[in-house]
Amino acid sequence: MIEGNESAGVTFVLLGFSEFPHLQALLFQVFLAIYTVTVVGNLGMIVVIKINPKLHTPMYFFLGNLSFLDFCYSSVVTPKLLEILVVKDRTIPFKGCIIQFFFACMFVFAEMFMLAVMAYDRFVAVCNPLLYTVAMSPKLCALLVAGTYTWGGLCSLTVTCSLLELSYCGHNVINHYGCEYSAVLSVSCSDTYFSQMVMLVISTFSEVCSLLIILTSYVFIVVTIIKMPSTGGLRKALSTCASHLTTITIFHGDILLLYCVPNSKSSKLLIKVATAFYTIVIPMLNPLIYSLRNKDVKEAIRELMHIELLSHSV
Repeated sequence: MIEGNESAGVTFVLLGFSEFPHLQALLFQVFLAIYTVTVVGNLGMIVVIKINPKLHTPMYFFLGNLSFLDFCYSSVVTPKLLEILVVKDRTIPFKGCIIQFFFACMFVFAEMFMLAVMAYDRFVAVCNPLLYTVAMSPKLCALLVAGTYTWGGLCSLTVTCSLLELSYCGHNVINHYGCEYSAVLSVSCSDTYFSQMVMLVISTFSEVCSLLIILTSYVFIVVTIIKMPSTGGLRKALSTCASHLTTITIFHGDILLLYCVPNSKSSKLLIKVATAFYTIVIPMLNPLIYSLRNKDVKEAIRELMHIELLSHSV
């Protein structure tokens, strides 16, 4: 479809944060540091979960996939941002732009439902602890994860196809650091109504369904916690949900903020900052949230570091 599009030879110019020329070097250092922490944190989380038998549970299986998604969609966007901050050539070919948008969109939609799946997992763990291992079987966990990736791919493919139906000519300057949907739409010389409706329906449906699953799960969790007679059980239930609730609040809060931002010239910078937060900053925060607030992960990291120190001393 990319090759068949009449705009396949078009080259876009990414403005990035060019409105702050004196901050380019500083922004490069900041985003490079964030990306380094993102890569080390998320890949480290996957390795820790993989090699520690204590973490071979449904909760950490989903957490490993969340780390994989965070690593992926940050890696789709951040390298290009770092590039345009240090080089004069800020161009990206039409094909590269569409591919970047497809993968970024897919990973964001997949993460949206991965958080919903994790909420359901916490619901089963808190409300039906005795049946947890039976209810959350390896087969069901694999199906839930496969479903999130499949839905993310289908949503992204549909929206990307709607963008490929448009023509891009003349004005090819994208006021963004990447191929974000509204930024790409703004440089089209076609009627964008159909594409906007496709994006609105898919994103609204996905957001509402994801939040509905999360809210329903946590309503049952809160009711169960209230009925708990012992403070020990209450503390354990809260500790298992705290990290997940923090992640949900940050991720969906940022997405809902983008929904509320009016599409005007004055809001372009806010859109760029909000997009940078959920595509660059949130992938860095998630492994930190889960490692700092999760007792099992902290113990696993300490054991791994202890083994490494012993091996070096020998």
